[in-house]
Amino acid sequence: MLPKLATPKYDMIVPSTGETVTYRPYVVKEEKLLLIALESQSDEAIENAVVDIIKLCVETAIDINSLTTFDIEFMFVNLRAKAVGEGIKVNPPCKHCEEINKDVKINLEKVIVKGLEKDIDMHVKLTDDISIDVAWPTMKNKLTEEDMKTGTDTVINSVARSIGTIYSGEEVFVASDSSKKELVEFVESLNTDQFNDLVDKVAEVPQLGYDLKFKCKACKKDNTLELKGLVDFFQ
Repeated sequence: MLPKLATPKYDMIVPSTGETVTYRPYVVKEEKLLLIALESQSDEAIENAVVDIIKLCVETAIDINSLTTFDIEFMFVNLRAKAVGEGIKVNPPCKHCEEINKDVKINLEKVIVKGLEKDIDMHVKLTDDISIDVAWPTMKNKLTEEDMKTGTDTVINSVARSIGTIYSGEEVFVASDSSKKELVEFVESLNTDQFNDLVDKVAEVPQLGYDLKFKCKACKKDNTLELKGLVDFFQ
């Protein structure tokens, strides 16, 4: 029987809950899942692969569906840092001359969840009688490829899934008690100003972030590119 390699264990804190979980770095078997997803160029396939890898590598019992999107992204970055090293390379365009700069290094240990440290009021007043509490989106209500057919579909469905509670006079409607179709129809019934107010508030939800600084190899000008969300780290 062939020998088995010892796998180190690490701890990390889940951003939204403060809970400490134990994990191991992913290995070739799990990285294969990610590579296949990346080849498909499907955001949904990449997200599913990331979730599967977290399920396999996190040894503490967790409810994956209750985790926020930024929890999943942060946890995966930690797994990746320990699996392939703290540095990965991306190919960002220069904002001045649009030249593609190859192999710009990201220090994964410097990647943080932006916005989590702020005390954000997630309440939005739409009318004198109707208001909304925006909730952090979880994996339970993640967007599908169908939800993202167009840019408009993506925005509307992103707003719909971020609704936590709707207040109408004395009535309270918890979003989890409503269907996705009902929530989308509610969002589509808003006027432009109401919709924009809600979009602005959803944009304040914490997300994975990193300020990538590099000097363009072509025009030699300095660039600062804000990476947001996991897909930006695979460009």
